[in-house]
Amino acid sequence: MTKRILGAALALTLLATTGIVSAAEIEPAVVFDMGGKFDKSFNEGVYNGVEKFKDETGIKYREFEVTNETQREQAMARMASRGADPVLGVGFAQAPAVEKVAKDNPKIRFAIIDAVVDLPNVRSVVFKEHEGSFLVGVLAAMASKSGKVGFVGGMDIPLIRRFACGYVQGVKHANADAQVFQNMTGTTPSAWNDPTKGTELARSQFDRGADVIYAAAGGTGIGVYQAAADSKKLAIGVDSNQNHLHPGTMLTSMLKRVDVAAYRAFMDAKDNKFTTGVQVLGLAEGGIDWALDEHNKALITDAMKAAVEKAKAGIIDGSIKVHDYMSDGSCPG
Repeated sequence: MTKRILGAALALTLLATTGIVSAAEIEPAVVFDMGGKFDKSFNEGVYNGVEKFKDETGIKYREFEVTNETQREQAMARMASRGADPVLGVGFAQAPAVEKVAKDNPKIRFAIIDAVVDLPNVRSVVFKEHEGSFLVGVLAAMASKSGKVGFVGGMDIPLIRRFACGYVQGVKHANADAQVFQNMTGTTPSAWNDPTKGTELARSQFDRGADVIYAAAGGTGIGVYQAAADSKKLAIGVDSNQNHLHPGTMLTSMLKRVDVAAYRAFMDAKDNKFTTGVQVLGLAEGGIDWALDEHNKALITDAMKAAVEKAKAGIIDGSIKVHDYMSDGSCPG
């Protein structure tokens, strides 16, 4: 009996030791981009994903928050030199840094969200933002009483034009006569973190008759949502579920599951299932959706829910084609 007890104890000790060694084999790191990990939008979605990984596994991760463009490559190179693996870059602007550092460290695994870096040790995760933007466009058109809705983008780049284009198509799908006002915040990275400008742009659109505004602008969107709350109009969040920010005036949020992409990158590395190449996530893959919860359910009628779910099914089965602005730089409607 004593031998059996000792044997069992030894086995448990070995299992525990093996788990510790396994955990030590992965030293993940993440480089957040402009706006920081608490931007209540894109970066924060990634933060939620890596925090979930940490909570579930007990494995800590290194992190760095970029505050100017020169820091991206430096931060990533520093992570790699300290033995971090995998290293996750957040946002399209980090693509040059990931490419350079990944080339210099071919044995280290890298991942990037929102860009494609074609290297054998890099996982690139991109999303079909136009599909989700179409859905919230349907909701915006149906919620609008004026027939006028708005869009406020962050930095004026093709990626954000993709959001806008999908939104316009969704609005027109629900109401062919609707007007869509569009403004971009700026042409530099500071456009992601300018809530004051977001407030100004939103107020201007409200003054022109819009009563629903969709913001795809990172931290700048916080100003849009505040303007909607102050004006007793409606706003639509992006990337993370932002419905809780102003319950009663947040119509919905376009969910871009960057949290899942970040979580999976770290978990796959831990489980020795990390694959490289390009992952494209849309509605069909569960990477894009719209948010319905206790904070906005009073704003979504049964007819709106039925319409958006019908549109979602149509996009997935191919009966509804949502044009991708990034395919040719054009937008119908």
